[in-house]
Amino acid sequence: MEALQGLAYGFGVAFSGHNLLACFLGVLVGTIVGVLPGIGPIGAMALLIPSTFAMGPTTALIMLAGIYYGSMYGGSTTTILVNVPGEAASVVTAIDGYQMARKGRAGAALAVSAVGSFVAGTLGIVALMFFAPPLAELALEFGPPEYFALTLMGLILLSRLGGGSAVKSFLMVGFGLFLGTVGMEPISGLPRFTLGQLELGQGVELVPVAMGLYGIGEVLMIAERITGIPQMIKVKFRELFPTVAEWKRAFPPMLRGGGVGFLIGLIPGPAAILSTFTSYALEKKISKHPEEFGKGAIEGVAGPESANNSATAGAMVPLLALGVPFAPATAMLLGALIIHGVQPGPLLMTQQPEIFWGVVASMYIGNTVLLILNLPLVGVFASILRLPQHLLMGLILLLCLVGTYSVNNSLLDLYILIGMGGVGYVLRKLKFDMAPLILALVLGPMLEKTLRQSLFMMRGDVWAICVRPIAGTLLLIALLSIVLPPVIHLIKRK
Repeated sequence: MEALQGLAYGFGVAFSGHNLLACFLGVLVGTIVGVLPGIGPIGAMALLIPSTFAMGPTTALIMLAGIYYGSMYGGSTTTILVNVPGEAASVVTAIDGYQMARKGRAGAALAVSAVGSFVAGTLGIVALMFFAPPLAELALEFGPPEYFALTLMGLILLSRLGGGSAVKSFLMVGFGLFLGTVGMEPISGLPRFTLGQLELGQGVELVPVAMGLYGIGEVLMIAERITGIPQMIKVKFRELFPTVAEWKRAFPPMLRGGGVGFLIGLIPGPAAILSTFTSYALEKKISKHPEEFGKGAIEGVAGPESANNSATAGAMVPLLALGVPFAPATAMLLGALIIHGVQPGPLLMTQQPEIFWGVVASMYIGNTVLLILNLPLVGVFASILRLPQHLLMGLILLLCLVGTYSVNNSLLDLYILIGMGGVGYVLRKLKFDMAPLILALVLGPMLEKTLRQSLFMMRGDVWAICVRPIAGTLLLIALLSIVLPPVIHLIKRK
């Protein structure tokens, strides 16, 4: 009952004029970002964080969250019509979505994708609404040792679940933690790694680092590629209606994808990507016609597209209830909250309920707007790919420079932006995943602060932290995630 009362209050917040506009702009930008390959929701949020400085924290979070879940809708459009995934979470959709388009069923694939995203996204929001409040109440029992263990576990699990080389992931975490130590030491107030620059005493800002890695880095990567205009399969509005048989085959995967996606969203890691692979594997395994997968099975579109949208709602639970992001995109949302002077955590719902319930209600509204936008305007969004790349990249470069300078009116931030742009370009060439770096930069100060507080509480006894039930369990999970994969790999080799 309290959840329904909170939701009613949230709709009162979300239906105010400026919050509705922010929600619409967020999902619109998210859809465009999903269509355009390379930029991604993290880069888009980094670009637009400076534009939220004139907004209140609720309005800012509503817009940035709209970009996050809106990008999941847009990614399927170009994946199905052009076989160019706009988002990493849409890679799995390309397997069957493009094959359906080649068979003349592009409209059905797009409709199932949009409706599945809406159904699963709505289910995810309902689960978020009932899941987060009790989790926040449980988190009130957490002390510094538990928050230290939770933060450390999140960092390690993200590095192990992100795919690719574990060594590369840990290097990125280490680099992010190092950047997070620049500035004033939190206990004594002494400067660290400031190189004599007074401006670095405040620490390295999230905005220039994220904009440099994702914005400038992507501009440099695209500048060295020469790509032609992709061949697009055209779809008429009257073709956006699947047959009754297709609806019957698609609806159960939508529900299963919604459940799988939400649960995976609660786990540290790239939830939207992991959920699509898991959903696709599940649908293929339980299907009566597994031989159709890879050749245009509608279940291969409905399941993954539903899963990635539900995963975004699941990933919001630890952010809003615990104040700890378990995914790179939610780390950007946490950074935005901190920039706006909001202290995230379990007290957010009681001290600033307009933020929590306003965002939850706006996600209902945003999902409805996305469904309306993504069906009749599918051709318009797909045609964005035909924009000259040099104009698009020039605009992104301008936004990076202006947005970074507007944060503190500091030339040092511009130097960091340019330097991180070069770093981002090199990391992309070397196939490094930059998400752990961003997460470590955001969580690093929290990790250090809670560790220092824990050591003060335990009078320097590290073992006393490990034997606390919750903290010890979380630390054990983190340790097993490091030890088990190489052991299992060694056993398989032998």
